[in-house]
Amino acid sequence: MNPEGPGDVCGPNFWRPPGTPESRDPQHGNRYALLDINLTHPIRTTQLALAHFVRRRTSGRPKHIVHISSIAGQNPALAAPIYVATKHAINGLVRSLGKLDSKFGIRVTAVAPGVIKTPLWTDHPEKLKIVDTANDEWVTPEEVAQVMLALIQQDQVSEIIGDRTGQGPQFPVCGGTVLEVSKTVRSVSAINDPGPGTRAGNTVSDMNVLEDEVFGLLSQKGWGTPKL
Repeated sequence: MNPEGPGDVCGPNFWRPPGTPESRDPQHGNRYALLDINLTHPIRTTQLALAHFVRRRTSGRPKHIVHISSIAGQNPALAAPIYVATKHAINGLVRSLGKLDSKFGIRVTAVAPGVIKTPLWTDHPEKLKIVDTANDEWVTPEEVAQVMLALIQQDQVSEIIGDRTGQGPQFPVCGGTVLEVSKTVRSVSAINDPGPGTRAGNTVSDMNVLEDEVFGLLSQKGWGTPKL
């Protein structure tokens, strides 16, 4: 999952409902901050970019919007249902805009990273406890950035991150493409996709720790009841 993935349990989201002490979402509000950050803002930013691009259609230069999805956009996760929902939605948004590539030369694509080693993990021991360093591998921000750049610069991307010599399987790039980034690259299909599996860079071996926390929260008397 992506850095924010376990935040639903460790932080104030689905399992910390509005009105409970740990929640940062207002009890009487009508929105969740995580939805705004992961979905509403990318949607609005895409609209702004499209408005800019269509005003400059005569330039002839290719135009790109690259979103950041996650392997959570393919997998369920009891510990992070809101996060998972937003990443499924990003995949749907990107694929829905795929035809803009052939019609207007605006290519909307996405990367779907695995477990990225950033401070969103390393500065939070409550998240690190689900990573087994003996069995799980980190994806680096640099690896994700290389694939994002490839989505802009290339019409096909190698399974081998950073390779431009044609080695290994090659994945065509067009509007709606979603490329999974673990320690290698994989094209994510809209239908009948096999999922991320246990490829290096995709696993957090001790996710059951967070799932047990969820079960513990739900077993508490009055779970989800706002504190007045």
